[in-house]
Amino acid sequence: MSVVPPVELTEGRQGQYAGGASRLVAFGIDIAAVWFLYSIGVAGLTLAVQLLSGRTVKLNDHQLIALITIAVWSFLYFAYQWALSGKTIGMAILGIQVVGVDGSPVTVRSAVIRTLTLPLSLAIFWIGCLGILTGRERRAWHDHFARTCVVYSWDARAARLRWLARKDAAQRT
Repeated sequence: MSVVPPVELTEGRQGQYAGGASRLVAFGIDIAAVWFLYSIGVAGLTLAVQLLSGRTVKLNDHQLIALITIAVWSFLYFAYQWALSGKTIGMAILGIQVVGVDGSPVTVRSAVIRTLTLPLSLAIFWIGCLGILTGRERRAWHDHFARTCVVYSWDARAARLRWLARKDAAQRT
């Protein structure tokens, strides 16, 4: 016999402001994804250069180019995903989404502004992110500049379906 969770745990949180822990874990996943994809790209480029020219290219010899490349790649990673769906890979995994302050989908302009101002929020010991912990709307500096906020975008009511499936499967056996 399966135990059904309390209704409070299965009600949707959709539309509520996302908390600091969710946002931090999603950002960590995104940073890992940025570095992983960047490393794959560098390895592929190094292999292609070596196969085509016979020369070995070392990233340590071109640090300025590497810095510019990772900055551009990071900008594209965040801005493109936010403009497209309001979610990065990490945000999708954690069930959070960027929306306009009025709840509308994020615009390309807002996504670009948010991406460009994100480093300002992180620059001095993440002081620009204190609003996520202390503000009613849980907005960081980059959210204010872009006129966005981050909300939960998953609906926990789907969890009830899993409980029903387990209960139904238990009855069949």
